[in-house]
Amino acid sequence: MPDHLTPEQRSRAMKRVKLQDGSLEKLVQRELRALGLRFKRHVRALPGRPDIVFPERRLAVFVDGDFWHGWRLPAWEHKLSSFWREKLRANRLRDSRNFRRLRVLGWKVVRIWQHQITIDLAGCIGRIAEGLTSKRSSVKRSH
Repeated sequence: MPDHLTPEQRSRAMKRVKLQDGSLEKLVQRELRALGLRFKRHVRALPGRPDIVFPERRLAVFVDGDFWHGWRLPAWEHKLSSFWREKLRANRLRDSRNFRRLRVLGWKVVRIWQHQITIDLAGCIGRIAEGLTSKRSSVKRSH
């Protein structure tokens, strides 16, 4: 289906979408607080503006939506219009670049996907807790 907006109109509309602290992020934050963990949110000074940040442990957590961040994009991108295919490819490249920049700066990165949270919230929280105690540079696991 072709986009009914001009590229300029679509760009303006997309720039207004500023989802922070969506329901999944709030769920993860609530679980972390229940464990007594303290963190910062959306730290602008860090590449990619991580959703949850533990500055003392240098751990950045990203809570990523399956569609917007292109989970398994190659398997279903053929169903998308060229606009959305390019948009999601660009999102994935930006994410990879930001994760790499964080690691170069000495940060550990945990990426949690939407479907992982809905299937196994406790496991996701466990991965974050593991990242807080781990000496590894990355705790990123994709399924």
